[in-house]
Amino acid sequence: MTYKVPFVNYKDQYKVLKIPIQKAISRVLSEGQLILREDVLEFEKNLAKFVDVKYAIGVASGTDALMLSLRAAGIGPGAEVITVAHTFLASIASIVHTGATPVLVDIGDDYLMDARLIEKAITKRTKAIMPVHLNGRVCEMDAIIKIAKKYRLSIIEDACQALGASFKGKRAGSFGIAGCFSFYPAKILGAYGDAGAVVTNNKRIYERIRLYRDHGRKTKDKFVCYGVTSRLDNIQAAVLNVKFKYINQWILRRKMLARLYAKELGKIKEVTLPPFPDKNRDDVFQNFVIRAKRRDELKAYLTEQRIETIVSNPIPLNKQKELKLSQFSLPKTENFASDVISLPMIPELTDRQIQYVMKQIRTFYHI
Repeated sequence: MTYKVPFVNYKDQYKVLKIPIQKAISRVLSEGQLILREDVLEFEKNLAKFVDVKYAIGVASGTDALMLSLRAAGIGPGAEVITVAHTFLASIASIVHTGATPVLVDIGDDYLMDARLIEKAITKRTKAIMPVHLNGRVCEMDAIIKIAKKYRLSIIEDACQALGASFKGKRAGSFGIAGCFSFYPAKILGAYGDAGAVVTNNKRIYERIRLYRDHGRKTKDKFVCYGVTSRLDNIQAAVLNVKFKYINQWILRRKMLARLYAKELGKIKEVTLPPFPDKNRDDVFQNFVIRAKRRDELKAYLTEQRIETIVSNPIPLNKQKELKLSQFSLPKTENFASDVISLPMIPELTDRQIQYVMKQIRTFYHI
């Protein structure tokens, strides 16, 4: 189906960036500098400056960023890491892949980690907290940091959906010992394939992840630990460097679209809007997530009207028996999963397209 209002639209973005993107890719290929070269270094500098941290390390994906950060923080077998089930599986999988055990807490009224529940989940084995900044909104970091300091726990931020978002003037990814980002194509800043990065102010973490991403290689023929293959390639770095010049205007456009949605959808009693930015938070709206009565019927109707929507995590991760997380009772997470739906939210959408989406939602609810 060709959607009248698509959820993602790589083609239209490429039309705008075609000349600089092609020029950047052609230059990389002509130079033959493909792995861990100047474009990667430039990207790492751009990212560190944007997040306002000392260091950034390009890796192969957001999942790798999480796994390598946990490993660099000393997380392994026998350790527990507190996080949430209201997230993409990679957050929890990264903990499992280190040999550690995920401990899940429920979400709060902002649909992010409820910091009030963290202390009850802490045991002698707890070594870290992984807050997940979902949909372009930062968790309540003051409370999380206070708990982490009290119990001497590391904070590894899953900021894969929150590049550019902030809490009390501080950017997502800059609160903990490491912040992890994904540059999957659908992200606010997306590559043309998989890509990720870790940011940190900790030199030891920085040096360890640089080793881990390239087989533990210190020099060409000297290996000092067992690492993996998780290098950000130069082509993706070059693409991201081009796109970085547009990130602020893309975020601004997302905020404008969010205000358009909120103005009209806030009038519909069957729809609950996402939490909006306040004096403490600057959200970037990676996704525009609403709660809707008769969600599945609404989604089917919008599809008929050629409007593409997404239902993320319709089955909560603690309810997927193969993952063996059923011991965690997460009523708010489970309730949220039952009626959540993400509406189209990309900078390439026109005001007219957004108006069309809202018109069809009003029609569905007979307004």
